[in-house]
Amino acid sequence: MKREYYIALKTILRKETTRILRIWTQTLLPPLITQTLYFVIFGKFIGSQVRSINGIGYMAFIVPGLVMMAVISSAYGNVVASFYGAKFQRNIEEILVSPTPDWVVITGYVLGGIVRGVLVGVLVFAVSLCFAHPMVTHAWAVVLFTLLSSILFSLAALINGIFARNFDEVAFFQNFILTPLIYLGGVFYSIHSLPKVWQEISLYNPLVYMVNGFRYGFFGFSDVDPGVCLLILLGLTVVLTCINLFLFKKGIGLKN
Repeated sequence: MKREYYIALKTILRKETTRILRIWTQTLLPPLITQTLYFVIFGKFIGSQVRSINGIGYMAFIVPGLVMMAVISSAYGNVVASFYGAKFQRNIEEILVSPTPDWVVITGYVLGGIVRGVLVGVLVFAVSLCFAHPMVTHAWAVVLFTLLSSILFSLAALINGIFARNFDEVAFFQNFILTPLIYLGGVFYSIHSLPKVWQEISLYNPLVYMVNGFRYGFFGFSDVDPGVCLLILLGLTVVLTCINLFLFKKGIGLKN
């Protein structure tokens, strides 16, 4: 990598990281409080009435799903808010007219999403230890699926930020598409407990592969083969990367 590219990438990442830490009451605290409420309500109150799944207590079973939910939402929210904010204030134009390659800009924002996603994930997992003691069977899977999920939804958020014309459109995808996908992605249940037709429909939800791949890292079992989960996420990452590169190259949603 050329020194100039490295400096540009480092600058974008530093800006994103500084923003996350400076307004931590907006970037880190809310998801931590929300996930704690999930642990209390779904895990402690409702979970005590639910039988174990594959020999794992319900409270421990939902830990990977809730951590992954926090990672995905945080990575997505960070990138879409930051990028659209830069576009709204028109300071993104300073980057676009500079000799900074498109892939450097995309990588910088994606790394910012990863930083926030991982930070929130670690905090939520730390809180989960107050309610359950989930084992980690395959640490490599935990790390790999955390990073891939953060990257994937950071790329998706960048597309949302590119096309968004106002703050309502920024929130639309997260409220009406991402949130339903999360709740229908096996966070609170095993898809094997669903009727056959709903099991098949669930396989079209990318969140199923993220949650189950992540859960495999904890307990060593998954509703979907972890190899398939990995291939699906890698494929989607390549597709979204190509879309972002195309949008930046053509200036779609970026140039008036």
